[in-house]
Amino acid sequence: MMGGWFAEASNWWFLLIAVFIAFSALRVVTATNVVHSALFLVGALAGTAGLFLLLGAQFVAWVLVLVYIGAVIVLFLFGIMITRAPTGPKVEVDHSRRGFAATAAVLTFAVMVYSSVSAFGHTEVTKVGTGTATDLIGTQLMGRFVLPFEAVSFVLLAALVGGVTLARRDTPGEGEEQ
Repeated sequence: MMGGWFAEASNWWFLLIAVFIAFSALRVVTATNVVHSALFLVGALAGTAGLFLLLGAQFVAWVLVLVYIGAVIVLFLFGIMITRAPTGPKVEVDHSRRGFAATAAVLTFAVMVYSSVSAFGHTEVTKVGTGTATDLIGTQLMGRFVLPFEAVSFVLLAALVGGVTLARRDTPGEGEEQ
């Protein structure tokens, strides 16, 4: 049974990507620098997109890359940069009881693995059809819903400009020569 699993190349790719995602996810929560944590999150999301590519869901993989990596992570990094937040470790917010959190995380992972294995067992993933209806999604998004789509983009742009304005407001006397 296990010999068949190791014989397929896609399973090796899955294992490689899964280990990369697990390492990146662990570093997201253990990194002491906020910027490094955000970059490890980029790695975990990129690995997840790789898993979607292995499953044949190219549209979902590229949406994940464009929306989460291309927009959300960039927004996180902009937020870190424009608020002048300290990026290094802060001793006063560090908690000494990490064992409880680690135990809760391991137990949650064990419950999820047990639930997944008991629900799906040895069911093989098979492709249905030759692709997705991305042409239908594109036609609907750029045809019928083009005005709401553009309205949301202007609202997000206004929110970003407002955030920059509020975060970068100089205090009186700052920047003036004495």
